[in-house]
Amino acid sequence: MRQDPAVDEQDQSLDELVRSSKRQVAERLRYIRQHHPEGPFTLAALADRAGVSKRTLAQAESAEGANVTLETLMKVSHSLGIRRIAYFLDEAVFRQVNAELDTLALLQEQKVEGVAARMAAPVGLPPASVEQLAQLLSGIVANAEHVRTALQELPPTQ
Repeated sequence: MRQDPAVDEQDQSLDELVRSSKRQVAERLRYIRQHHPEGPFTLAALADRAGVSKRTLAQAESAEGANVTLETLMKVSHSLGIRRIAYFLDEAVFRQVNAELDTLALLQEQKVEGVAARMAAPVGLPPASVEQLAQLLSGIVANAEHVRTALQELPPTQ
């Protein structure tokens, strides 16, 4: 996969961008078919699961890719439990979904039957801000403990 698509795209013609995007979709289709936690899937098995033809998938996965339709990509992604169609075109979404699927596979291997989900951070706060807030609160708690200890060592007032 390309490291910095924004830089590459500035230097590419429209035809090159189309070819590059087709290859990217083809690579990601092959990847998810082979690495999905419920797979690996043959072309026929995935085609059957998604309700598309094996030929369509084979063409989409070919070295040069094919003009796969948005409908086909949505059928494939939804049949695999991927609700973000950007999986096939956006590097960040591709990595995030794969990380989620890897976690799911690990949980399945460990025979986890259920997971209670909760928010790890308030909505809208970036992880760096959450970390800073956690450090600040830890410092406040530590200082409060020192003050409490110091106050307990003072002689009683009369």
